[in-house]
Amino acid sequence: MQRKRFLVYWKDQNMAESKGKKSVSPAPKSGQNNAAGSYGASDITVLEGLEAVRRRPGMYIGTTGTDGLHHLVWEIFDNSRDEAMGGFANDIEIALLPDNMVRVVDNGRGIPVDIHPKTKLSALDTIMTTLHAGGKFGGEGYKVSGGLHGVGASVVNALSTYARVEVHRDGGQYVQEYKSGGKAVAKVKKIGSSKLHGTITLFQADPSIFPTIEYSWDRIVSHMRQQAYLVKGLRISLSDLRQSGSVKHEEVFYLRELGLDAPSFTFYFEGGLRSLVGFQNRFLEPVHKNIFYVEKEQDGVAVEVALQYVDDISSRVSAFANNIYTAEGGTHITGFKTALTRTLNAQNKSGKESDSFTGDDVLEGLTAVVSVKLREIQFEGQTKGKLGSVEARGATESVFGEAFAAFLEEHPDDARAIIGKAALAMKARKAAKAAKDSIMRKGALDGMTLPGKLADCQTKHAEEAELFIVEGDSAGGTAKMGRDRRIQAILPLRGKILNIERARLDKMLASEQIKNLVVALGTAIGDIFDLRKLRYHKIIIATDADVDGAHIRTLLLTLMYRHFRPVVDGGFLYIAQPPLFKIRKGKEVAYAYSDEERIKIAGKDMELEPEGAELEAGEEVEGTAAKKGPKISVQRYKGLGEMNSEELWETTMDPARRILKQVAIEDAQEADRVFDMLMGTDVPARKSFIQSHAKEATLDI
Repeated sequence: MQRKRFLVYWKDQNMAESKGKKSVSPAPKSGQNNAAGSYGASDITVLEGLEAVRRRPGMYIGTTGTDGLHHLVWEIFDNSRDEAMGGFANDIEIALLPDNMVRVVDNGRGIPVDIHPKTKLSALDTIMTTLHAGGKFGGEGYKVSGGLHGVGASVVNALSTYARVEVHRDGGQYVQEYKSGGKAVAKVKKIGSSKLHGTITLFQADPSIFPTIEYSWDRIVSHMRQQAYLVKGLRISLSDLRQSGSVKHEEVFYLRELGLDAPSFTFYFEGGLRSLVGFQNRFLEPVHKNIFYVEKEQDGVAVEVALQYVDDISSRVSAFANNIYTAEGGTHITGFKTALTRTLNAQNKSGKESDSFTGDDVLEGLTAVVSVKLREIQFEGQTKGKLGSVEARGATESVFGEAFAAFLEEHPDDARAIIGKAALAMKARKAAKAAKDSIMRKGALDGMTLPGKLADCQTKHAEEAELFIVEGDSAGGTAKMGRDRRIQAILPLRGKILNIERARLDKMLASEQIKNLVVALGTAIGDIFDLRKLRYHKIIIATDADVDGAHIRTLLLTLMYRHFRPVVDGGFLYIAQPPLFKIRKGKEVAYAYSDEERIKIAGKDMELEPEGAELEAGEEVEGTAAKKGPKISVQRYKGLGEMNSEELWETTMDPARRILKQVAIEDAQEADRVFDMLMGTDVPARKSFIQSHAKEATLDI
């Protein structure tokens, strides 16, 4: 008899209260149903099969936003990647198809299709429709893998409107299809013979689960490039066929065989993590020549580490466990950092205890990739953001520490450069601490003395308070007049703030503009940063819609990303979207936020302004409607200061009508690279970026 797996939820019962006392309903008579106060077996909700996944998708993929959507792709890819890690595959293809379809192919062993002895279903059917079913719990199917919960493929199936798996193995070609909710349409069917081996998975994410189904090509490319570095000798092909019309994906094993004209990438690296570090440092100036690299197994844990220091003050340490990116680090990173600090302190010849390096000193300017592989792996959470396996710490600390000490002995020039880099960081840390302590003694950051330019709001509840950071006193004055004083605070900035990309904390705090912002936020900065003290849960950057405004906005985003990252990660940072045009039609007034919107409102009726016309910033034109309509005028705003307080309120500050863009970081490594390139010292890289994207820019000349 087939067993079913159930997930059980309890329904919360609301207890009524009257005059401070709990009301108690009399016990129902036998056979009587008391809907108000009963709590029995009928109140238990039983979810069968994959229904639990659809009811609570966040438990399995973290979120139903863009991160969760892409997590579906990662889950299916991880299964193929695990085949490659086991030595059973060396070629994976991912294709984005029309109608939001995603197709993942590998030349591995192929999912088994024979009958499972316990479920009495085919192994393929079991894997795709049953939670916690897979070949990674025991036996010899996989020695190392990333997907250990057995929910990856079944969760993707559950959250899709349609899925199809095609298996090539043992000389046969087998297919099974699944409808919305992950139920199999029919049993696994053999449709022909095949000399190939591998698995083709096709799925279509469910729009009733995911509010937006729009895969980011750049994000997928970045993730797969990273994975190709992590598995030596693995070829990963990518194709974006969403604009290719009808694609007959059933006719070929790999879609690249069709030779379709579409964006595509192929990644294949023999250098492993050494190549990845070189790629990440391609826009930065190395401090030492040779990239350190070690790969060794100890106590059943395979440890692979590569690192190189660069002339920068930020660190970039990427961590992987069984090729799963662990964004929150874990035990392997703890072991790595411990060995790094101990080894460099042992190489430091100063002999003074006060000159010992701290963990922050040795991390400054470091680009490193730490990867561990182990058979029995423990992650914290289904999304695998943090490694919890205790044995990974000792193995990483031992393997890396021993190899790094040998590297420093064998490369004395590199050793001197690395020690010098850490010593410089230590001196800067002490100088920054002295500057910070001096400011603290003056009471500037103790939360008691708010900057004079800040027009604070009345509420003391951070969750309803908003801080508008505006450009200049003119806009500041208008915003102060138009705001809701109860919940909205205004902080005007005087011109462009300091570019903090390569500025240390002491220099930053010497800037009056930055110091005012730090004090206004209330979180302090550096090692005393405390997100719980954030005074506003909406921090809104409101700059002019011109080149200078964009530059100021970029400087502020750089500051927030580098020194207030938890504010960004917490979803507290926004960018205001003021209108570009004010359009009058007789007595009616409308606002347009783009040229397209302005043409839609005024262009068809206005003889003076044909479609496609351009307006200079601050310019206003008038025209007459073509069919005896009202007089029309269009004004192009240059900045917030040009608006009166009523206009600014109704277009930019009124919570009921304004448009805000929430700042989110979908790919921290890519964001880090862009900030390095745009705000750092590598002029050729910045010039190349500008030349490559010049046609995409909207210029305000």
